Amino acid sequence: MSQNVNQPASKRLADYRPPAFLIPELSLAFKLQPTATEVTAISHVVRNGDHHEPLVLDGEALELLSAKVNGEAVEVTQLPGKLQVATALDDFELTLVTRINPQDNSTLEGLYMSDGAYCTQCEAEGFRRITYFLDRPDVLAKYSVRIEAPQAFKYLLSNGNNIDSGALENGWHYACWQDPFPKPCYLFALVAGDMDLLEDSFHTCSGRDVKLQVFVDKGNLHKAHHAMASLKKAMAWDESRFDLEYDLDIYMIVAVDFFNMGAMENKGLNIFNTKYVLADVESATDDDFHGIESVIGHEYFHNWTGDRVTCRDWFQLSLKEGLTVFRDQEFSSDVGSRPVNRIHAIKVIKNQQFAEDAGPMSHPIRPEEVIQMNNFYTVTVYNKGAEVIRMMHTLLGESGFQAGMKLYFARHDGQAVTCDDFVQAMQDASGKDLTQFRRWYAQAGTPEVTVHDSFDAETGIYRLQLRQQTAQRLGEQSKLPLHIPFSVELLDPQGQSLVNQVLDFTQAEQTFEFSGLKSKVIPSLLQDFSAPVRLSYDFSIEQLLVLMAHARSEVARWEASVTLFSHAVWRNVERLQQQQSMVLDSRVIDAFRGVILSESLDHALAAEILKMPSASTLIEQASQVDLDKLLCARDYVLEAIATGCEDEALVRYRELHGVDNAGSRAFANALLSLLARGTDGHESLLERQFTLAANMTEALGALSAAVEGNADCRDTLLATFEQRWNQTPLVMDKWFSLQATINEAEVLDRITELQQHPAFSMSNPNRVRSLIGAFAALNIAQFHRADGAGYRFMTDIIKKLNSSNPQIAARIVTPLIQFGKLDPVRQLLIKQCLHELLALPELSKDLFEKVSKALKD
Repeated sequence: MSQNVNQPASKRLADYRPPAFLIPELSLAFKLQPTATEVTAISHVVRNGDHHEPLVLDGEALELLSAKVNGEAVEVTQLPGKLQVATALDDFELTLVTRINPQDNSTLEGLYMSDGAYCTQCEAEGFRRITYFLDRPDVLAKYSVRIEAPQAFKYLLSNGNNIDSGALENGWHYACWQDPFPKPCYLFALVAGDMDLLEDSFHTCSGRDVKLQVFVDKGNLHKAHHAMASLKKAMAWDESRFDLEYDLDIYMIVAVDFFNMGAMENKGLNIFNTKYVLADVESATDDDFHGIESVIGHEYFHNWTGDRVTCRDWFQLSLKEGLTVFRDQEFSSDVGSRPVNRIHAIKVIKNQQFAEDAGPMSHPIRPEEVIQMNNFYTVTVYNKGAEVIRMMHTLLGESGFQAGMKLYFARHDGQAVTCDDFVQAMQDASGKDLTQFRRWYAQAGTPEVTVHDSFDAETGIYRLQLRQQTAQRLGEQSKLPLHIPFSVELLDPQGQSLVNQVLDFTQAEQTFEFSGLKSKVIPSLLQDFSAPVRLSYDFSIEQLLVLMAHARSEVARWEASVTLFSHAVWRNVERLQQQQSMVLDSRVIDAFRGVILSESLDHALAAEILKMPSASTLIEQASQVDLDKLLCARDYVLEAIATGCEDEALVRYRELHGVDNAGSRAFANALLSLLARGTDGHESLLERQFTLAANMTEALGALSAAVEGNADCRDTLLATFEQRWNQTPLVMDKWFSLQATINEAEVLDRITELQQHPAFSMSNPNRVRSLIGAFAALNIAQFHRADGAGYRFMTDIIKKLNSSNPQIAARIVTPLIQFGKLDPVRQLLIKQCLHELLALPELSKDLFEKVSKALKD
């Protein structure tokens, strides 16, 4: 294997040591200039324990102007990424003055400029690009911040409460902020710019009035109201569900267009990607509105689960992220549709997290080793972490879980702690032994639960035999049995519910008996996805039809539909491999026809059922994939269902089109996508919905159906959409993504040409994700084309991004490193590309970690 000469070292959880020094107070002063911002940092430094180690601070891309200890110049040694301060004092004041260049900071970490405004992103290790500091989450300080800038930068914002502001000479002004709560430096934030401001207030349960502010780019104020409403809804929910009240006098959200992440929970000053703030009915879909509500809630909920109690070290990231994802999922479920929100969460786990578990970046939700921390902001840490919290909630119940939360805050408010501290609080408050359950934090991989059942007609006993196994990867220790809450419903052949129970599955093999039954039952297994495991059970079509129609859980009905569709596809893959013609059991078509015709089924749930499993979903169901035959079989089954249900879908669509609620719009759009794949194609329907659309959900639904169905009107509709929205970046992101997913050989030429579009910028993460990222992640057929052109294209893009924004390069490389299920020829083509990346002389740590692990896997 080719090697990069500068292989970065790994950090290990086992090597954690408390900081040699603490910094309980930090005063920062900024004189903002685009290419020469001056930062004065005055730290109160305290030696932590009895030792004689030097003070060694982290720093990158900094120009040191001066260094003083207690007002006197001090000797310092500058090392790669470090600054060593020569002092034997145990308690002192350190004053450092540095100069930085925000304008040329293309990494979008530390302090940088976004469309003429200053903003920061310090998580995970961006603060070291602002000043030399102990850039680690277990060093908590109280911050005082003074910002000076020209008055053209109208708003000067930082964490905490505003304590002073005023005018200065030469057309400058200043603002001073003070945060009364100790925080790690990754939660520091600064924003300076001239923006539109939406203001409101929230009356807390204790009677305080909190000022709420949402800052957006000029001209976008009308798109900030949903974000404000979502914030107030989240604040009220956290009080009522978790008894948690906001603690500062002001809460601010700032939307910026250049941002590597979705949003950031900096104490009192959340910086958001515009994607999760700006929305109105004309330019945003129902899914956009839902996403904004969810992410606003997520960042607000971090105020307690992440800010007030934070991580001891970055290996504990799931302590705050898994817990807060669980909280935002519960928020969305309490204020919206619980089944649909649960389905969305399950899709992320099955489509993305299972793929991560099966790939070279597989890791536990509490990783043991890391090269670049940015690479561990993953669906494993976030979403599987949330599933682990959800299992804990299932085991303890709502009251036991809430008791654990209260004990957790009582013990650890104002501290940087570990995942073990959280689990211990849950165990102590509930009395539930969670010793075995802790293995979920330490073991990587997706457990597979194999189920066999039997019925003894003489005794009336039905038996479920469960076996759990987690694959052991090279170099890993053998996996121990996990504590799996396994939810089961048993139905009789007519669909009557007989048993609904959560089983404590704790052994490698375990048998559960159910007595008093009159006939063999139909099992609904792992209901509501009660644990993040792969389920192996040989469902018959008859069983799946009963579950689709009668399972008490709406999520289980959806799961049955996914299984029914998937089985049909895989059976046809087998037929193609045996050189037989493809067929589809008419009962499968009848089942989906029943969904279309149902008058009782929730419209949003019906829409989810009709969004047939994607190619990515199907790939994750197998250990090895004949990709060409899989894509062919999926298209066949999808088109057979669309053709078989065409008449009913057309009638139902006409009933639903124009009904003004999100569920009905989703159902209508799902029907339109089916119709676009039918024998007629229904071009007139596509054109009519697009032309007469009353909102973005309808317009984009028609455009998406035209792209997916390869309609003749596709390019005309795309051109019309571009003419209407070419000045609105977030809407253009949707347009870029749709073009990137077109399944035709010329799509690479199309994407190359689109990179020259005035609305596209390779320096903007949103644009890169929408066009380049969407191609690699969603256009399975063309990304994995047999000649390797898709891989070659992505490699060239990643080379460019490696030097400008390595964090984004490492994010979009993921589809390129998850090649283990592909045929040998495709694997070889991908490995050739990865070797090229590994040989880059200036390969970033972000990419090195992912690429090197992929080639070792």
